[in-house]
Amino acid sequence: MSLLLMDIGGSSVKFAVWEKEQLVEKGSFVTPKTWEELKQEMLQLKEKMAAKYMIEGVAFSAPGAVNQAKGVIEGASAVPYIHQFPIFFELEELFDCPVTMENDANCAGLAEVWLGAATGLKYVLFVVIGTGIGGAVIVDGKIQHGKHLFGGEFAFMLLKDDQTFSTLATPVQMAKRYSKRLELETELSGKEVFELAEQGDAVAKEEVETFYHYLATGIYNLQYSFDPEKIIIGGGISSKEGLIDELHAHLEKVVKSVKGTSFLPKVELCQFRNDANLIGAVYNYQLVFGE
Repeated sequence: MSLLLMDIGGSSVKFAVWEKEQLVEKGSFVTPKTWEELKQEMLQLKEKMAAKYMIEGVAFSAPGAVNQAKGVIEGASAVPYIHQFPIFFELEELFDCPVTMENDANCAGLAEVWLGAATGLKYVLFVVIGTGIGGAVIVDGKIQHGKHLFGGEFAFMLLKDDQTFSTLATPVQMAKRYSKRLELETELSGKEVFELAEQGDAVAKEEVETFYHYLATGIYNLQYSFDPEKIIIGGGISSKEGLIDELHAHLEKVVKSVKGTSFLPKVELCQFRNDANLIGAVYNYQLVFGE
């Protein structure tokens, strides 16, 4: 038996089939503008895959606060039309088979605990760093959603006055600060600012230092609040060469500056990059149905 997997994103919907313990038939399509159009695309995909595989169910990764108990995606995201209605019920009706869904950052975290960089660990934090910051809190292989489904929403952690982890510790915000300081007409990317810093640009070096300082500060806070065995870093930043070495150097500074702290957080890069959400959706399906 096989699972059809879909990862709904703001610009595209990634898909694959989980067959014989691996991802096959990987692909994507542009995220439609309406719910009806998305349903049509997904149904066509399911029918196409069902002609080749025995599809047992459909497992989703999606943005927003996925309320599995109510079968609703709460909150908001870049795909506004998937929120605030009984989406689980509609999908089960559409596909005529079992459907599961979990938040995309939670799925990525589950993938690492199940088969990746945190395999065999009980207490894990997963931090996704992209345009903003997301994450997951995982205990005994299960997502800790919290009372308001805000478990893992590390982005809102205040680090300096009214500035959050997300506004201080992402490459996107780093690049915006650099572009604003130099009054550039077109904002640079985080990658470009990192490159300028390596070339000796003084302002770029300052902004990169600020980025690493607050990334280390945020991770330090998470370590000493949750005390996980490991913190896994995912998202676009995970492909940055030398990231972990720089982060460790800044973590050492932070830890040394606080009396009473005795150990460094154990931080590693994620193992699954673009496939993480799909693999985590498989594990969530297995958790839901006890497989």
